[in-house]
Amino acid sequence: MKTNPSLFESYLKKVIDNPSLEPFIGDIENTFRSLHFPKGEFFVAAGNICPYFCFIEDGVLQHSIDITGEEKTTYLALRNSCTAALKSFRFRIPSRKSIRALSDCHLKVVDLKDFEHLLANNKAFYTFYYNLIENQIYLIDDYRIDLLTLTPEERYTKMLENEPKLLQQVPLHYLASFLGISTRHMSRIRKNIK
Repeated sequence: MKTNPSLFESYLKKVIDNPSLEPFIGDIENTFRSLHFPKGEFFVAAGNICPYFCFIEDGVLQHSIDITGEEKTTYLALRNSCTAALKSFRFRIPSRKSIRALSDCHLKVVDLKDFEHLLANNKAFYTFYYNLIENQIYLIDDYRIDLLTLTPEERYTKMLENEPKLLQQVPLHYLASFLGISTRHMSRIRKNIK
């Protein structure tokens, strides 16, 4: 009897989007291992090498950089998504950013050796990675255009429409930083937009 697919399996199937590759998904799941990151712990600190590529089963990972002593949020990785300091992870170079758990996080992780083995030997993982990177490029492109073309109010409204759970999961000052808005302005926007 087939059990319900795990969150990770469902995510892999969605990103791969090719039923003929589904028989290879079990090998991917078996290669990743479970890891718990408590709130406040660093997945990778700037200047260190990112040890894993991960899928987030639960929690939020904040990507940030330090600019003259001020932390700036560059990305918020949420439940049911993958993340890493990818350049650091793939090329074994120090990360330019930090990734930290904003809440207790339950992750599925893979190290570089197993990651590269999957890429070379598992058709489903190769397709997954290709599709994932392509989708991330689209998202980054949209985000950069939004920063240049939308008002702070419009960026906030778009976030409410696309990611309404963020308000419950992420403290206001991190959201403001991610949207390129001061915390004070963000508070005013929230009062005016319900």
